Amino acid sequence: MKKIRNNTRLFLLASLTLGLAPFVPEPHIWGKIKWVLGGANGMSPMDWLDFIMQGSPFVLLVISLLLRLKK
Repeated sequence: MKKIRNNTRLFLLASLTLGLAPFVPEPHIWGKIKWVLGGANGMSPMDWLDFIMQGSPFVLLVISLLLRLKK
């Protein structure tokens, strides 16, 4: 847990670059979130994997921030 808490900057950088790419016309993860909230109709296993891969930096960032607040 200490490694996760100490890597907040790395997770922030990963969230802003990998998590939001491509930036135009809208971040890819934002489109996937809207797709999932809309019922995820037509999502293939590759789309789910893409959603998990691009969402993981944000999840790690949130966990890291929560651990820092708890400390």
